[in-house]
Amino acid sequence: MTANASHLRTEGDINTTAARQAWNASLSDERTQSLLQRDANVFLHQAMSTPCLDTLEAAEGIFIQDATGKKYMDFHGNNVHQLGYGHPHVVKRITEQMATLPFSPRRFTNPVAIECAEKLTQICGGELTRVLFAPGGTSVIGMALKLARFITGNSKVVSLWDSFHGASLDAISVGGEACFREGMGPLMAGVERIPPAVSYRGALHSPDGSDVHYADYLEYVIQKEGGIGAFIAEAVRNTDVQVPSKAYWKRIREICDKHNVMLIIDDIPNGMGRSGEWFTHQAFDIEPDILCIGKGLGGGLVPIAAMITKEKYNVATEISLGHYTHEKSPLGCAAALATMEVIEQQNLLAKVKQDSDLVREKLLAMKEKYPLIGDVRGIGLLWGVELVTDRTTKTRAYDEAEAVLYRCLNNGLSFKISQGNVIQLSPPLIISEAQLLEALAIFERALAEVCGEFGY
Repeated sequence: MTANASHLRTEGDINTTAARQAWNASLSDERTQSLLQRDANVFLHQAMSTPCLDTLEAAEGIFIQDATGKKYMDFHGNNVHQLGYGHPHVVKRITEQMATLPFSPRRFTNPVAIECAEKLTQICGGELTRVLFAPGGTSVIGMALKLARFITGNSKVVSLWDSFHGASLDAISVGGEACFREGMGPLMAGVERIPPAVSYRGALHSPDGSDVHYADYLEYVIQKEGGIGAFIAEAVRNTDVQVPSKAYWKRIREICDKHNVMLIIDDIPNGMGRSGEWFTHQAFDIEPDILCIGKGLGGGLVPIAAMITKEKYNVATEISLGHYTHEKSPLGCAAALATMEVIEQQNLLAKVKQDSDLVREKLLAMKEKYPLIGDVRGIGLLWGVELVTDRTTKTRAYDEAEAVLYRCLNNGLSFKISQGNVIQLSPPLIISEAQLLEALAIFERALAEVCGEFGY
């Protein structure tokens, strides 16, 4: 893999490099090697999944544990781990639900699904009062695109380059990562992509750091293209952690209102408190027309996702937006309800904001100390540390980022790399201050070692 194939690095760390091969060879435990080989023999191989990094046999709190008993602090978790793993309150609610109503066939409703939907509308506030559940986030994206088409009568969609909205054909059609479209041929027609609001680098980078002009590009495309029904985006891009300004999002909302374009916010990875708000758009004082959530909604135990929209859009009664087997899953809804209860009972939103200040302080101090760090950006407990070989040219430090990753893994800290050079730190919201400081110390030691090895 070379730096020229950078489009294949957009979503996560590449697992076919020499560094990954060296890591896999270093796993000396015979049972681990046997399991990894059996995995490679039976599962269909795909990018970023094969070969696997390690085997897991347990998970509790902020830790995942491999077959040898080694524990990793999980700062990745596929974004389902807001409450860590095996949270006792979530386990209790699911266990109780299993004993009474484990499944609800379509055309029937059930108390826990109704209560969960009601609770979601409560924490959303504003006009977001109508809910549909689905088994996963990708399905919710499809539902949102269908509803926007039905409401506006316009099938075209604007999205952002480098965005990720799921891996199904409709989701990769509106997504902005080429690695998911590689070899797929024609996808859903009518998708226009615009540059994301990027503060550190970007096609329309402004010397003064302003990003509102990125929003103005949306209006330009709407006017030139015509027939646009929806604009879909994450309020904060999760993968490499791009945090637009409030002014950007205010302008986006104004443009969508002016041109009758539905604003779809994909908060599947960041919802349920990661920003310090229930939902990330709330940090920018805007409200979408459709909100998509998932991943952490199920408390790290049960897959469940939801689309939430406004009362005035409750008009698609003659079509099926999401005809899913697990549409009102009692187990999923019990997990979601328990997740919301834990966030409230443990006052996690306020905790996340306090933790955010601590992480910002520590990471900015590292930036001052280590020339390998080109940029630090984040919100709540979602942070991106961009590594560069030169701060002036902003050349992406691919090899150095990989070296930092494997040093951290050796010392019990797991995270993902996005764009090939952005360290993404996304810990469980329940993490203690002592654990957070320990993880940041592991990260800093790895940075120091890599800077020494590469001559920074």
